[in-house]
This record gives sequence, C-alpha cells and structure tokens, in this order.
Amino acid sequence: MTLTLDTIVLGVTQPDAAHDFYLPLSSPSPENGSSSALDLRGGGRLALQPVDSLADELETGAASSGFRGHVLSSIVVQPSEVETLLDSALHSGATLLKPAKKQLFGEFTATYRAPDGTIWKLAAASKKNSAPAQEQPTPLENAVYLGVASPKASSAFYAALGMSVDHDYGDKFIDFTVTPGAYRLGLLPRKGLAKDVGVTDDGQGFAAAVLAHGTSSREDVDRLLTTAESSGGSVVTAAAVDAAGTYSGTFTDLDGYYWKVFTEH
Repeated sequence: MTLTLDTIVLGVTQPDAAHDFYLPLSSPSPENGSSSALDLRGGGRLALQPVDSLADELETGAASSGFRGHVLSSIVVQPSEVETLLDSALHSGATLLKPAKKQLFGEFTATYRAPDGTIWKLAAASKKNSAPAQEQPTPLENAVYLGVASPKASSAFYAALGMSVDHDYGDKFIDFTVTPGAYRLGLLPRKGLAKDVGVTDDGQGFAAAVLAHGTSSREDVDRLLTTAESSGGSVVTAAAVDAAGTYSGTFTDLDGYYWKVFTEH
C-alpha cells in the first residue's frame, strides 16, 4: 500500500477553454479529448471537471477566493525552456506572477496563474543553457506543492500512507520520492509557498482540486482510507462503486486537501 499522486483533477468554470490551454503541455494522444485526462508528457495526468460538479461530489461549496494553497510545477532541463513554456502560457491567456529569472540561490524560475486560476511554477534543473530549447520542452518531472501548517506533521501523515521522504528541511520544506509517471509531492508552509510564487497567503473556500491515486485492488482503497483516518485525516466519502463501475472513496489530509483513491478492478 503506497500512495502516489497519479492524477490531479482541477475544478474549472470553462472545461473546454481549460483543455485548450493545457493541451500543449500534454503528450500527443488520441485519448486527449476534451473529456479525458491529459498525459503531461509522462509526469502525471491532469483532469478537468466543472467546478460545481466537483464540489457537489465532495459535498462542499464551490466558492473560493484568494490563494488556493497549492501550486503545480514543471521542472525542465534549462533556463531557455522555462522561458519557452512561460511565453506559451502567457500567449494563451495566463497572468504573469513572477518573470523568468535567476533567484537568490541560483535557481531559474518563473510563475504564472492559468486562466482557470491554478498557479504554476516553472523551474530549470540547470543554471545555464547547454543546448537550443525544445519547441515543446518535455519536463524532467511535474510536481504539486501544498501549503500546510506544518510540513513535519504532514510528512508523518503521508509517510503512514507509504510515501518515502526525499528531501527533508524540517518545517521549511519536505518532498517525497517520485514514482515514474506520477507527480512529485512537496510540502511547504502556506505563507512561504505563497511568497515563493508571488501572491499573498490570504484565501478561503474550495481549493478546486482533488489529488487522485489509482490502486490495483479494492482492498488497497479500503486500507488507504482507513490509514488516512487513523493518521489524522478525514474520510469524506466512503468507498463505493459508482455508475461507471469504479470503486472509490475520498479523504482529506491534515490541512484539508482532497484525495480520491480508486480502482477499476
């Protein structure tokens, strides 16, 4: 039983427009239709759902304002690829939060807000360009950063669900090892995460996102829900079979972020 972050479901007001915005980030595939999850070039999948229906599934309100508490990220090879992805996003309607530049400790990053409201951070793994930028850069990995009350406490919660810590800087930053084809999960103090991407940490209401993990059995779904609850989380919807035959349930972590665990078996 190991929790991995396979898919992120974003609640959006205009699914077709959001699909068009994110399509350039995805691998070419006949499955990348407007109703399917997009494969973000091997580093996790992105699903888009009307925010009202997503909130209804979770039996919560859809209203939100300010910082949603989470940031999606793509890590590419070099600075020029950060600039390429940023230019593409801005051309497609994103709002610039922080321009592409070298930061205090040498990291080359940029941040923007997508038209659906999701904040993205772009980062380069190297400090200098070593080759021409790809027209459509392939990320080395994709990540999701959660703003939490205590990274150490949240880390213990996720460790109970089978995740293995990769980098541990106490209550400043903790992340977990990456499973091929999935997102990296990182934890930062909410205020610090907001500052890093160029916004204030004020915000309330629905975060308009669900983190999802597919398992190989119903028993794993049940175990993950039970472990989440016993480790301080809350079960939102008990495991059950939906109309499509998927067995799934949802829980929240220590800071209220939603997770869906499911199996097709």
